[in-house]
Amino acid sequence: MTEDDSNRVWQVLEKMTDERNRIVSGKASDEDARVEASVRPSTFSDYIGQDRVKENLQIAVEAARARGEALDHVLLYGPPGLGKTTLAQILANEMGSSIKISSGPLLEKKGDLTAVLTSLDPGDFLFLDEIHRLQPALEEILYPAMEDFRVDLIIGQGPGARVHPYQLNRFTLIGATTRAGLIMAPLRSRFGIVHRLEFYSPEDLLRIVVRSAKIMGITMDEPGASEIARRSRGTPRVANRLLRRVRDYAEVRAQGHITLGVARDALAMLCVDEHGLDEVDRNLMLTIIEKYNGGPVGLNTIAASLSEEEDAIEEMYEPYLMQLGLLDRTQRGRVATALAYKHFGKEEPRRQPGLFS
Repeated sequence: MTEDDSNRVWQVLEKMTDERNRIVSGKASDEDARVEASVRPSTFSDYIGQDRVKENLQIAVEAARARGEALDHVLLYGPPGLGKTTLAQILANEMGSSIKISSGPLLEKKGDLTAVLTSLDPGDFLFLDEIHRLQPALEEILYPAMEDFRVDLIIGQGPGARVHPYQLNRFTLIGATTRAGLIMAPLRSRFGIVHRLEFYSPEDLLRIVVRSAKIMGITMDEPGASEIARRSRGTPRVANRLLRRVRDYAEVRAQGHITLGVARDALAMLCVDEHGLDEVDRNLMLTIIEKYNGGPVGLNTIAASLSEEEDAIEEMYEPYLMQLGLLDRTQRGRVATALAYKHFGKEEPRRQPGLFS
């Protein structure tokens, strides 16, 4: 095998293991970005689910509009794929304002963030995704920008350099993160509105699947839509992705119409079980159950066993497994629950009461 062939193999393997390429991943892929532009709601009335968050944001928007003021800074956090970007765009639309979108990893230098902030018009929105990955030096620029709508520009170099305060237009920063605990307290305290987005109910996901199918011109009966919604891990992005893959299967094998049977056959082919678990989820849980007797086992040990990153396991895999009640995080490590043993058809070992609490 030549060096070029080896490089191509590694590129393929890297792509296969990329979290965004999991069919049930909440991370956005390039295809997701293209499709979501067509099905993404633009107003609160079209937005399905997250009723508590939506109601609170609606009240905040109406109050800000009545006062003729910019909306308070907003922090949205929760697992990926739940609609943080969509809510940011809805807030801008409802306030009749423009929105600029960036992310923590994209802003590398102070000048990058300063340029974005000074370009904002009165009432504009700035959406920063993955705000927990913003460099500390850039966070310090945000403090006066968020609080006093000011940035301090350094003019000149060396001993003769001086600081010139530059007044910004009043704007609204919307930060989004999957890991709110990594945001420093001084930055978090400057957000006037903070909300966590929760996993969606099957009923809300059904409404989302039906709405998306209508927009994309997909013919489907309600049992078929319900089956897709039920296996979507409480995540709209996953629901829309599964809908597209089941549509492909239906067009080839079922004259383009999605029924319950067609949905089940398609999802079985995609290795997505009745709870929305895929091979990655099953490997993680079976590693804990079979290799480590159900736990407790440390995150670093699980990561080494699976050849995965600790952050990926903690941020991407575990939240939904915990939501289903298959996995517990304890002080001593991760533990498979009795429900996990039942789900995977394994016999639960005897444990001393309270040993792993």
